[in-house]
Amino acid sequence: MEKITGINHITLAVKDLERSVAFYRELLGFELRMRKERSAYLEAGTFWLALVVDENVRSGALPEYTHVALSVSVEGLPGLKEKLLAARVKEWQVSEREDSFYFCDPDGHKLELHSGTLTERLP
Repeated sequence: MEKITGINHITLAVKDLERSVAFYRELLGFELRMRKERSAYLEAGTFWLALVVDENVRSGALPEYTHVALSVSVEGLPGLKEKLLAARVKEWQVSEREDSFYFCDPDGHKLELHSGTLTERLP
């Protein structure tokens, strides 16, 4: 029986491609792999992110809890969090745990920096 082996990529709709590419490259360290007029592919580790211009993109964060968590090392989390706060990103939830930081990208997509593993989270 065939089964899913992982996430291939995530596509996010964006209003301003230049702004979003800069956000993911400069603040989060993604590498730009392809750039066209209305789309870009970026990569962090084995994670592939597609950004596509869409005039119908949200104007802010949705009220629901849905979000994408990005892996970061335990040692790297504090510095990356401070970098994002210095850039005045919107923090959409204050974490009670030291292994998470919740923030929004320029289009209001909810993101999380997370340094833990599933094994650590399970009882």
